[in-house]
Amino acid sequence: MMYFRATIFYAFFIVFTILYSLSCFIVNPFLSTAARYDYVRGWSKGVIQALRMICGVRYSVIGMENVTSSLDKPVILMSKHQSAWETIAYISLFPKQLCYVFKKELLMIPFFGWAMTMLKMIHIDRSKKDKAAIAVASQGKLRLSEGYWIIIYPEGTRAPVGKEIPYQKGGARLAVDTKAFVIPVAHNAGHCWPKNSFIKYPGEITVSIGPYITTLDKNPSVVIREVQSWIETEMRRIDAQSYI
Repeated sequence: MMYFRATIFYAFFIVFTILYSLSCFIVNPFLSTAARYDYVRGWSKGVIQALRMICGVRYSVIGMENVTSSLDKPVILMSKHQSAWETIAYISLFPKQLCYVFKKELLMIPFFGWAMTMLKMIHIDRSKKDKAAIAVASQGKLRLSEGYWIIIYPEGTRAPVGKEIPYQKGGARLAVDTKAFVIPVAHNAGHCWPKNSFIKYPGEITVSIGPYITTLDKNPSVVIREVQSWIETEMRRIDAQSYI
């Protein structure tokens, strides 16, 4: 039954994404960048709603007050990365416009990637680490100055459920250089939407948003240690059974 539901979900996902992307091509030339992002939120909401209705995947959020109290601050979100779920859900979950850092190959995905080119994101070439770091630094500073929040997955790749992998310092370095605040985010989406899994498992995803971390008078190593400590400690609280 779960395989059947996953098949229905993916059929919806593909058709919905194609149609929504085509509508973006039609309406986006007449919209501001902010309005374009708001329009894309509808796609995110539609996918998450379909996932709930078809596959029984729900979610709850803890700590949204840490976001609403920081809307006037320059912020870099640093999130646990277990699944494709969070990359979709965060677009509509967070009230602030987010600027994602992602590999440029995603722009080549038909319809989805083409629509992404209409938004102000940071796309990098992971095969050229030095240039990628420069791109994140230069574009990140610009996006923060424009009032966007940047979202970075400091693990660099999706981590298996119950595993802690080293956090990379790129996002922390950008935060220190720009004096931005860091908001850490923990979640257990890997249980419902595992990495590279076709089947989507019913259940409730918990998203926990921590208080902001200041970067003033800190170096990137200190900042990333604080981020990792908060996220991994919170993971052991919201998903204790996976860390036994």
